[in-house]
Amino acid sequence: MPKKTIKKFMPDHHTIKTNKYLQVFGELLHNGNLWHLNRHSVAKAFAVGLFCAFIPIPFQMILAAGIAIIVHANLPLAVALVWVTNPVTIPVIFYACYVVGTWVLGTPKQEFAFDASWQWVVDSLSTIGPAFLLGCGIMATLAATIAYFSIQTLWRYSVVKEWKKRQAKKDEQK
Repeated sequence: MPKKTIKKFMPDHHTIKTNKYLQVFGELLHNGNLWHLNRHSVAKAFAVGLFCAFIPIPFQMILAAGIAIIVHANLPLAVALVWVTNPVTIPVIFYACYVVGTWVLGTPKQEFAFDASWQWVVDSLSTIGPAFLLGCGIMATLAATIAYFSIQTLWRYSVVKEWKKRQAKKDEQK
């Protein structure tokens, strides 16, 4: 069952409630619905977490937590899924976003060399920025949509499979 699998990897809710960056949400973190695992809360959490993972801003976890609270998604899962984009995967994922953006805008890809400076970021906003930001938006929306419907489908399939297994067991006992 997906619930058992997800529970293995989820952080403890006490750890998240005491996280110094998430304290801005105060009492909202004590809503019990944010910690339940069901088909809808998990599907929403996957959508929120993956959407926020593709948004190129610092503190993606806080954004994911805020959206999860608003839409009543599973908070720990939404926050954890933001780490799909991590220091190892960010270059590949964000380059893919840039490529998608150039494809949609119909502009040629530009060669660039990354420089970890604020001036490079400001200069890049006018050159590669529009394609990159559009690509991030498209990829975020696509990942969130696919994740939401995939989790809904897989969860439903798993429940139906369990029901059929129980029914077959009952039929054997008769």
